[in-house]
Amino acid sequence: MTQAVLATLAARILLVLLFFPFSALDKICNFRGALAVLTGTADRAAGFVLAGYCIVTALLWKQFWKPGDFWAGGDSKGRVLFWDFLKNVSLAGGFLLLVVGTHGGVGAFLADPFASSQPYAGQHLP
Repeated sequence: MTQAVLATLAARILLVLLFFPFSALDKICNFRGALAVLTGTADRAAGFVLAGYCIVTALLWKQFWKPGDFWAGGDSKGRVLFWDFLKNVSLAGGFLLLVVGTHGGVGAFLADPFASSQPYAGQHLP
């Protein structure tokens, strides 16, 4: 393996280690709370924050228009950034779906941002 691959692997492992023990311990010690998270408690506020994060990162770090080679033939940095930009915007759309829900709207979110949009309502979780 090259040094770049090893560095990437180490970074990913370290990021997972940050969340894994505490998340697992919380689900063991606070099983009811874990079930509440799985069923969508306070998902709208979190979805709103994550949607904003995705949009901001797309605009600040995935600027496909800056390299100037988007319309050039062949591989270009602009095209690579474009797909990353679209990925971030798509993720923001998914998070915003959690915010407004399938039946609600922006008014329901503004009235109670910490309530659930019930994204799994009507579905049976195993």
